Amino acid sequence: MNMLKTADLVDTNDAEVRFCEKQWKAYGRRPAFHGEIVTLKTFEDNKLLRQILEGEGSGKVLVVDGGGSLRCALVGDQIAAIAEKNGWAGLVIHGAVRDAADIDLMDFRVLALGQSPKKSGKTGHGARDVTVRFGNVDFVPGQYLYADVDGVLVSDGPVHL
Repeated sequence: MNMLKTADLVDTNDAEVRFCEKQWKAYGRRPAFHGEIVTLKTFEDNKLLRQILEGEGSGKVLVVDGGGSLRCALVGDQIAAIAEKNGWAGLVIHGAVRDAADIDLMDFRVLALGQSPKKSGKTGHGARDVTVRFGNVDFVPGQYLYADVDGVLVSDGPVHL
């Protein structure tokens, strides 16, 4: 995979990209990812998240606004493995993960605020394909996301072509 660096993208496309002002913890061996944004807004419940990731994800990034909660994990090793198997480029979780050591062994990348050993709820509440906002950035379905160890960028469309 050709690794795109967010720093280089800012240098060449500063007017077209927006920087998410959050500090992320990175899980998984893949150093960077990019793709079309799919969104989910939920709180301490991952049933809908799992359903989305069970679909084909080639060229897509799932951005989940979990309200920033660290009380329970929205993604664990099983859900990350589903995302990896179905071709998702990566996950950005405004919330927590669990099974962090197992996710670190995958050829995949999840960015999250932190970890929690506690499971999330399974009621299925949430909203898919809605604009979500955190880190002073709007994440709009169909827009484009770039992520690496330096951070997360959003643009209206691909800027790396």
